[in-house]
Amino acid sequence: MRWIYLSPHFDDAVLSCGGLIFEQNRQAIQAEIWTIFAGNPPPGPLSQFAHDNHSLWGLTSGEETVAMRTAEDEEAASIVGAELIHFDIPDCIYRRSPKGEYLYTETVIISPHRAERGLPIRIRTALRSELRQDDLLVCPLALGGHVDHSLVRQAAEALHLPLLYYADVPYILNNLQILDSTAGSLESQLYPVSEAGLETWLKGVFAYRSQLDSLFKGEGTLHEAIRSYWAGEAGIRLWRIG
Repeated sequence: MRWIYLSPHFDDAVLSCGGLIFEQNRQAIQAEIWTIFAGNPPPGPLSQFAHDNHSLWGLTSGEETVAMRTAEDEEAASIVGAELIHFDIPDCIYRRSPKGEYLYTETVIISPHRAERGLPIRIRTALRSELRQDDLLVCPLALGGHVDHSLVRQAAEALHLPLLYYADVPYILNNLQILDSTAGSLESQLYPVSEAGLETWLKGVFAYRSQLDSLFKGEGTLHEAIRSYWAGEAGIRLWRIG
């Protein structure tokens, strides 16, 4: 049985579950990370919102951003011991309507645009083409309301397969109470993560160099935030529908 961690973007699975993936690798449990929104932006000029994000990450173009973040994802997956698959759907900051209008131009913390009603079906179809009968899917709870996280959760639930949920880092780090409204009706299980697992988790997260300042304001703050999160139970908790 493979554990398939659905990662909306190039960093989400390792940010949220890197220590658990490492522990599973040590136990010869096959873990894979499937990064959903890993495609290149469509041809043509980008929105100002996309340019602003590139500047925040120290990058200059959509192609450079995807190439850099792909390399970071490959490095991080290697550190924690996971196989990796990248799908070809672009990040929300690049996606357009059929008329060519950019769909997300001010924030990513928003409900899916009405023009993307069919996107969960596209994601579900792509996932189904790669899944095996005994695979176990682990998908984000979509804490924090990021549109791409919400779309991945919708697609995963539409498969009607056994499903676990992980708490989205960094959103959970800033607001532990957010679980009450999102996972209050779900059953949870704690998966222990050793000190070695924590250190490997941190190394995996540090591989996403382009994102550190925007997510955590640098490595020092990131180290403290994840260590504090881990120290609460010395593990990573996953949820399932009871």
